[in-house]
Amino acid sequence: MRTVEISEEPIRLGQFLKLAQLAEDGAHAKELIEDGEVHVNGSVELRRGAQLREGDVVVVNGDEVSVSVRP
Repeated sequence: MRTVEISEEPIRLGQFLKLAQLAEDGAHAKELIEDGEVHVNGSVELRRGAQLREGDVVVVNGDEVSVSVRP
């Protein structure tokens, strides 16, 4: 599992997918979410605006990424 740092929390799921390079752009992020391919903390997440906080784990196609806040 890799970690992606954000400058402040919370961050929206769609933004995080782009930042973590799990999605190419906003349209791709939306498609992944609508298709049920995004899991947050073990559950399918269908809300692009879901708020992520430090320690949350996002999984897309087997790629696990945890959220960390930059000190």
